[in-house]
Amino acid sequence: MPVEHYENFPVASLLLPARLREPVEAIYAFARSADDVADEGDAASVERLARLHDYRLALETSARGGPVRDPTLVPIFDRLGRSIRAHGLPVQPFRDLLDAFAQDVVKTRYRDFAELLDYCRRSANPVGRLMLCLYGAATPDKLRQSDAICTSLQLINFWQDVAIDWRKARIYLPQDELSRFGVDEVFLERASTQGLDGVDGEGTARWRALMAFQAGRARSMMLDGAGLARALPGRIGWELRLVVLGGLRILERLDATGYDVFSRRPTLGKSDWLRLAWRALNYGPRA
Repeated sequence: MPVEHYENFPVASLLLPARLREPVEAIYAFARSADDVADEGDAASVERLARLHDYRLALETSARGGPVRDPTLVPIFDRLGRSIRAHGLPVQPFRDLLDAFAQDVVKTRYRDFAELLDYCRRSANPVGRLMLCLYGAATPDKLRQSDAICTSLQLINFWQDVAIDWRKARIYLPQDELSRFGVDEVFLERASTQGLDGVDGEGTARWRALMAFQAGRARSMMLDGAGLARALPGRIGWELRLVVLGGLRILERLDATGYDVFSRRPTLGKSDWLRLAWRALNYGPRA
C-alpha cells in the first residue's frame, strides 16, 4: 500500500501476515484521511474541526456495528468498524488520533518537551499500540517499547520537516529549547528562505547544536524501544526492524547534512534500503 505523508505508519507490506493486511490498511485509510482533513486543502479551521467531529461520530457508531449516516464516510468506517470488531481493537487509540489531528488545526507552538510528548502520545503512539493488539502482543513492556519507537519516529519526522512545517506556520521544536540554544523565529524565516548558507556562522552553529540535541534524544528513545523488534516473532519482527532502522537512517542523514533541512528534506533512497536490508539481517540498531 502506498505511504505518502502519513509518515509514522508501518507499511502493510509483504512482510506482514496476510490476515493482518486488511485491518492495517483499514486503520491506515482512517488515519490518512483524517490527517488530510487537518492538514490539506484551504478549508477554514472551523470547517476542519467540524469535519473531524463527523469522524468521531462515525468512529463511535461503526465500532458498535451501527450504520454510518454520512455517505462520504461509509467506505472508510464500514471497513474500519469491521476490523475493530473482528480483532477486538480498543477504540481509545482512534479517539486519541482524532484528538491529535484536531490539535494540529489550532495549535502551532509547543511550550516544552513535555507538551510535545503529550501530542506524540496521541498522534503517534496509538498506531503502535493498535499494531500490538493485532499481533496479540500488547503486554505492558511491549507497549512501553512501542511507545518509545513511535514517539521517536514522530520526532524524527518533525526534525526532517522543520522547513515544511514552518511554511504551514507550525513549529514543533519546543519553545524553551529554542531559547536555550539561542534560536528564534527570525532565524527560521531566514534559513527557510536563504538556506543555512544565508545565515551567519554563529546562528548556524546554534542551530546545529539545537538539532544535534534533538536528534540525539530521538535516537536514544528509538534504541530504548528497539528490543521490541527482536521480541516479536517472524515477519512482524522483520517489519519492525525495518521501521526502526529506517528511522535511525534518517537521523544519520540529518547528521551528515549538518542539519540543513532547509535546502533539502532528508529521505531514504534505493541505496539506503539495501543498507537497511543488510542491517536487518545483522540486527541490531547502531547506537
